[in-house]
Amino acid sequence: MRLGESERGNELWFASAPLPKAVEELLRRGELSRAEGEILKLLPASTGAERVRLEFELDRIARWRYEFPYTLDQGFEELRKLIPDLERGEVAVLLERGCLDHAVIDGEVRLLRRFVPNAFWLCPELKGRRKRGRSELSRIAKLALRDRAQRVLEAAKRVGGGYVLPLRYRVRATVSVKPGAVPEGELVRVWIPLPRVSGLHPEVRVLRAEPQPRRVAPEDHPQRTAYFEVEAGREGARCEIEYEFVARGFHAEVDPREARVDEGSEVYELYTAERPPHIAFTPYLRELAQRIVGGERNPYLKARRIWEWITSNVRYTYARDYALYDCISEYVARERRGDCGMQAILFITLCRIAGVPARWESGWYMNPVGYGMHDWAQFYVEPYGWLYADPSFGGRRHGEEWRTEFYFGSTEGYRLAANIEISAPFDPPKRHFRSDPVDSQRGEVEWSGGNLYYDKWDFELKLLEVESVEEAEE
Repeated sequence: MRLGESERGNELWFASAPLPKAVEELLRRGELSRAEGEILKLLPASTGAERVRLEFELDRIARWRYEFPYTLDQGFEELRKLIPDLERGEVAVLLERGCLDHAVIDGEVRLLRRFVPNAFWLCPELKGRRKRGRSELSRIAKLALRDRAQRVLEAAKRVGGGYVLPLRYRVRATVSVKPGAVPEGELVRVWIPLPRVSGLHPEVRVLRAEPQPRRVAPEDHPQRTAYFEVEAGREGARCEIEYEFVARGFHAEVDPREARVDEGSEVYELYTAERPPHIAFTPYLRELAQRIVGGERNPYLKARRIWEWITSNVRYTYARDYALYDCISEYVARERRGDCGMQAILFITLCRIAGVPARWESGWYMNPVGYGMHDWAQFYVEPYGWLYADPSFGGRRHGEEWRTEFYFGSTEGYRLAANIEISAPFDPPKRHFRSDPVDSQRGEVEWSGGNLYYDKWDFELKLLEVESVEEAEE
């Protein structure tokens, strides 16, 4: 679906137009096929925001089916790959206990695409029956992380706080559109995330690209990308960009007695505001924020109380497609679970309700031993400025107290941050629905026929080199 001029690039439009009650009720019951039929009947007579909302719901129905691909029998086979002694009768028990993420779609129980790893988080006793895998690599990565965090603390204390220990990364990002995803000769539009220039990344430099980008977004764009146009061929389409950036660790010794916010400042106005549908001040979240913060008036200590609640009560689990949540922050607060981005959104929302400026940051966690997509948050108190908060890394379920202390206020600098806002339009904006309406970590692809979802293309981020800037200059 092509967005109208007023909606183009704005991923929040879908909250403005309600669904017809009959469609809403069918969706609530998981009767996707009937809901799909009703929407198709309504579309010809629909216009404007109402039409966009209906077409978005058709897109969401396709995502529900994609995200829940397994029957119970198929799920049993998938789970038994890691739990060899699993018996078929246990599946119903695990389902009843809430160990298996599922949805009822058209009367059939279907399991989440990533239900297997979630099962081990939701029911930890299953870990004792799990086949052993890459534990050694995971252990080395954790040791590297802790060592890096410790060195950042020591270096920051020596210089009185701030950004320290710069690392220079060189990476290559590639988007490969699969053969047949787009007809030959059609123009494919591709956006690949690119690090923003910021305190975290004082230097970002594009080294080469194939083909040359049609546009590179400004250094401070809230969701920065390099934009390509390429013609689809028999083998599909491919875009590649290689760049280097400097990433720094950060730590500040905060004296809570000095912490304050200026309620007349632009930072306060921008970063204590709602941003529906996911940063929303619902009655439930307002009550929760009040319960957590209580009578505390100090902004730093307010943020600390919110941090303690989230890191003590919310467990990490993989999520379904973000487009399938109506309000991420309320979902996480009620269910007390969510992935890194969802936990960050809850932290931001509760801080804003409590009058503490907070914002999003995301991209990739860039531990040289093992790296992957990641989201976190920042909060603002004077005279220190923007401090970091990474709830999923600081969660108490890791069993490492240093994490809970360090990741409230600090970051180790193993980061690639392309985004400072959720649901921000690209430069240039997309013409069709985004695969991820909230975040931007692996890019977006579309053509004149519509958006291309993740099953139609592959993304690879390859770490080519990382070195200490000080060592390189000696």
